[in-house]
Amino acid sequence: MGRTIPSFRIATVVEEKEWKSFRNSLDKSDRKILDQTFSVTYLYNSASSYTVKPVRLQPILMSIIFHD
Repeated sequence: MGRTIPSFRIATVVEEKEWKSFRNSLDKSDRKILDQTFSVTYLYNSASSYTVKPVRLQPILMSIIFHD
């Protein structure tokens, strides 16, 4: 039996790729901040994989909010 949804690590990469056009429109300093923000989400991939609803953005935003 296979999984019905992809692992959250893959989902995080997909979500980050979807933000690429937005990232490209930012200044270099803002790009760095956005990259740092997305790098925080990778720390919480294991916990985010337990989410019941497979909406990728919600656990990513929660990871960013609760970091530090």
